[in-house]
Amino acid sequence: MTPELAGVLQLLVLIAALALVYRPLGDHMARVYSSDRHLRVEKWIYKAIGANPNAEMRWPAYLRGVLAFSAVGVIFLYLLQRLQGVLPGSLGFVSIDPDQAFNTAASFVANTNWQSYYGEQAMGHVVQTGGLAVQNFVSAAVGMAVAVALVRGFARSRTGELGNFWADLVRGVVRILLPIAVLGAIVLVACGVIQNFAGIHEVGQFLNEHSAGGSQQWQGGAYASQEVIKELGTNGGGLANANSAHPFENPNPFSNLFEIFLILLIPFALTRTFGKMVGSVKQGYAILGTMAVIWITFTALMMWTEFAGRGEAFEIAGGAMEGKETRFGIAGSAIFSVATTLTSTGAVNSFHSSNTGFGGGLNLLGMQLGEIAPGGVGSGLYGMLIMAIIAVFIAGLMVGRTPEYLGKKIGTREIKFAACYILITPALVLGFTAAAMALDTPADSMTNSGAHGFSEILYAYTSGANNNGSAFAGLNADTQWFNSTIGIAMLLGRFLPMVFVLALAGSLAEQRPIPATAGTLRTEKPLFTGLVAGTILIVTGLTYFPALALGPLAEGLAA
Repeated sequence: MTPELAGVLQLLVLIAALALVYRPLGDHMARVYSSDRHLRVEKWIYKAIGANPNAEMRWPAYLRGVLAFSAVGVIFLYLLQRLQGVLPGSLGFVSIDPDQAFNTAASFVANTNWQSYYGEQAMGHVVQTGGLAVQNFVSAAVGMAVAVALVRGFARSRTGELGNFWADLVRGVVRILLPIAVLGAIVLVACGVIQNFAGIHEVGQFLNEHSAGGSQQWQGGAYASQEVIKELGTNGGGLANANSAHPFENPNPFSNLFEIFLILLIPFALTRTFGKMVGSVKQGYAILGTMAVIWITFTALMMWTEFAGRGEAFEIAGGAMEGKETRFGIAGSAIFSVATTLTSTGAVNSFHSSNTGFGGGLNLLGMQLGEIAPGGVGSGLYGMLIMAIIAVFIAGLMVGRTPEYLGKKIGTREIKFAACYILITPALVLGFTAAAMALDTPADSMTNSGAHGFSEILYAYTSGANNNGSAFAGLNADTQWFNSTIGIAMLLGRFLPMVFVLALAGSLAEQRPIPATAGTLRTEKPLFTGLVAGTILIVTGLTYFPALALGPLAEGLAA
């Protein structure tokens, strides 16, 4: 069997597995967020935090809950890192420097998991499990809660109430993320992912070219439990610096495919949840179709460009094998890299910096589209719905008709919120990239010059502001400049869009439903799927085209 055929078979198996769980998981999540019943453990949590889960919230109150909870998370995680040196289970690691502690706290609370440190050489068990792993759960649940609030904005009428943030947060963790994570961790352990609280061990005697002996240090840890939620919650931060290329985190081709499945599982299934909650599963299929078309197209292009690398070394290896694990091969690495950059995951099983010029460009473009195919847990759905609103608005202008989506009028107020949403991230990415390229100190962190060096910095801020977390490698990001500016970009890129999403949800919920007529745009048809996909490529893709032309496109054309 050729590597290309093996890659196609992996993709088909992945699609079949996602299709198998799409309906039951999507329906389950719709029931979770629509139920009036509270589990006993949930009641204990509400009592402990002093929340009334039955109190409906308008969008300002819902937003205050999101921001207050996230702010407490940043402070707690920052202090936990600063105090690591005196905590039990620190494995002898010292406290984290202030700028790096801020960057890491902002990163994990913002569901980014950008890591400017070596995981196995910096963080002890307490920080890893009590800090980082906890944020992997709750930051994912926050994204899901905001997405559900927007869906309620479409589903409800003549009320500004969007549900209860605390109830949505707790239910997302207790009823969705935790059960799947437990089952997924068992599967990963069965695949060979380690799970323990062992310390640091000296292992082996290794000989170098001079026949001199040496040893290597290996650190144990709760890899399986953190690996499963880092993928399931589209987080991405691993215990090891090599991330999902490390054999402790991802030991074989089956575990690799299973981790890709975890990354895509909830974002795709949320489209079914959306359809059920708005009363039309066909609307969910239309959004699913847009996501699937973009994802499959990007995956096919990535596999093609990585298999078709030019040069003698590429021909001997069967493609662009530099920076890739031989146990996964080109296909497994290509599918993983597209999944992780079209979602807000950031986990990597290969060096994206070692991709071909066009391959690196695809990873960049996947994030720059807004990570909406299928996107992050929650953030992918509300990002795609924003693009659907933009598409409806453009279609309405073309035919001279008032835009409507799901029975809601898209007026001046709604389109302003949507426009602000899509402008925030490009402003952060391009602004910080320009500043870094113009100043001497950030440029000193580049290990490559020319187009590839520019791509390293553009990738870093694209990853941070889009809450992805993957890196292009070759860039020393552990400096005060990058720790601070990327930390700011992650927080602003996460929470400013949520402001406009929730404001839009409140505006939609206040409207009266508009009856469909013969002139109403049919948003459940394949034509609408194509319209949304085209809008995404034109509105967001072209925003970054000049920057891409200076980096990966220039590098790819020069190869």
